[in-house]
Amino acid sequence: MEAGGRLMAYWLFKSEPSTWSWQDQIAKGDAGEEWDGVRNYQARNFMREMRLGDRGFFYHSQKEKSVVGTVEVSAEIHPDSTTDDDRWECVDIRALESLETPVTLETIKATPALADMVLVKNSRLSVQPVTAEEWAVICRMGGIAP
Repeated sequence: MEAGGRLMAYWLFKSEPSTWSWQDQIAKGDAGEEWDGVRNYQARNFMREMRLGDRGFFYHSQKEKSVVGTVEVSAEIHPDSTTDDDRWECVDIRALESLETPVTLETIKATPALADMVLVKNSRLSVQPVTAEEWAVICRMGGIAP
């Protein structure tokens, strides 16, 4: 698949459900929402690489620790509206599909095909890349088509 004349890229967006949940994301509909408040340079730089149509997993952190849905990048990098500091930028995402079965971090760590996933190696990073292979494996585990 392609997005913007290049191979589609895949990402993972982590959120604490008490701050911004999958249900909050779904409620925004096709308009989507800014993925604001990111104050980590590596996570911001990943967002700078994103293009319209890229896909991502929506991951609930804290207690749930699971992939719960898929999203699409609906606006490329722009200033983060929650700060006047021009170092911080963000993308907008919109909800696409809920996983039939949430895929837990425990399950991901127990799956050999996902051993090198950034989520396994650097679980604190709020925005991170996902390979096409990891995308396909987690979609299948979650009961949706890749």
